[in-house]
Amino acid sequence: MKNILVTGGAGFIGSNFINYILEKNPDYNIVNIDKLTYAGNLENLIPSQDKKNYKFIHGDITNSDLINYLFEKYELEYVINFAAESHVDRSILSSKEFVTTNVSGTNTLLDVARKFNVKKFIQISTDEVYGSLGKEGFFTEDTPLSPNSPYSSSKASADMLAIANYHTYGLPVVITRCSNNYGPYQFPEKLIPLMIINALHDKELPVYGDGKNVRDWIYVTDHCRAIELVFEKGENGGVYNIGTSTEMENIEIVKLILDYLKKSESLIEYVQDRLGHDRRYAIDSSKIKTTLGWSPKNSFEDAIIKTIDWYINNKDWWNRIISGEYMEYYQKLYNN
Repeated sequence: MKNILVTGGAGFIGSNFINYILEKNPDYNIVNIDKLTYAGNLENLIPSQDKKNYKFIHGDITNSDLINYLFEKYELEYVINFAAESHVDRSILSSKEFVTTNVSGTNTLLDVARKFNVKKFIQISTDEVYGSLGKEGFFTEDTPLSPNSPYSSSKASADMLAIANYHTYGLPVVITRCSNNYGPYQFPEKLIPLMIINALHDKELPVYGDGKNVRDWIYVTDHCRAIELVFEKGENGGVYNIGTSTEMENIEIVKLILDYLKKSESLIEYVQDRLGHDRRYAIDSSKIKTTLGWSPKNSFEDAIIKTIDWYINNKDWWNRIISGEYMEYYQKLYNN
């Protein structure tokens, strides 16, 4: 049995990972700690909540006493750190929460992990720490970090703390940096669910700038499979980029969603561009493909349809979300 602390496991990627890994690996004991901020949702974990090898803890990763207690009580041997404030727009409005959770929280986890001699610490990061690309080239694991937003700066800081713990103390740390995820349970502030839900309501679809910012897109289950491989086989002190080479402009995705839902492109509303908006991200995933044998199983064409259909069929889930603070936040954001 492997006793694993998963942090931020009630969020989008974390909950998908827990559901995936517990379905596949009954020998894993998962302790999931999540602060349950606005984007955390225990409904995401219904497939796992009654499993004997799953335990949920409502708590904050900055709470050193709590993290120590969990390591002692559950004899934890591994950490997979998903916990993060992750939305760029929110980090621009207020960066304090991002520094607290993403930097101080990660530092707390690293300190306790050293104390208990964990066997592996997986730091879940993002391709945004590399900054912005021009029309050519790709991010590799050797690309210098050059974050441009408060969010990506906080994630880069966490990565540097993690790798410093490897070099200074020998803590068995591995970092993953993934491209843009999409799929079930994604909070409706992110591009794809926001556009789906607004289109279903015949509301304006706000598109930043000219809509030609380019991202590499990955279906969340493919990301979970990559994390599993890094957890099982990843080299300590290593960095693994995870992407699918599916580069698309934001406006292409918006129009694809409208076309599938048979909605008019007149719903598109171009809004003032995000401050410091990175133009292009593109991942070179050759390392994880070559050394660990990972490759995506889901094509964008198939997975985006699965994603749209999931939101169509789970209106109760997102209706409970958008009835509250989310709508007030976006009204404020797009009216500024």
